[in-house]
Amino acid sequence: MQIPEWVKPAATGAAGGAVALAIVGFGFAGWVTGGTAQEMSSKAADEASVKVIAAICINQFAAGPNAKVELARLKEAKAWERDDFIEAGGWSTVAGVENGTRKVADECARQLAAMDELPVMMPKVPTADNG
Repeated sequence: MQIPEWVKPAATGAAGGAVALAIVGFGFAGWVTGGTAQEMSSKAADEASVKVIAAICINQFAAGPNAKVELARLKEAKAWERDDFIEAGGWSTVAGVENGTRKVADECARQLAAMDELPVMMPKVPTADNG
């Protein structure tokens, strides 16, 4: 079988275009492989979970009877000791969540240490469900 003369330049051009497209796509356009996309989504989910649970931690901290005193003690602690302080107080513990408490405690401590005042916690209003 004889291959027409025009096929070789067309095939070379198509191959070159495919390589150029891949270089531009993966190098500059933000394309990623399936594995990289999986890693990115997993990391984003972990970070979002930490932020949500850290917000719960802050609420639990602020709802405590000695929250202002505890905040002063937290701020007096060295930066690398603050997550231990939060974990020891139990504020980073959320029922049903076992992994990532160190990250939650670190984020909770970081946010609390940056606060000038604690958030105002609204008292629970009694309802038929909670007495």
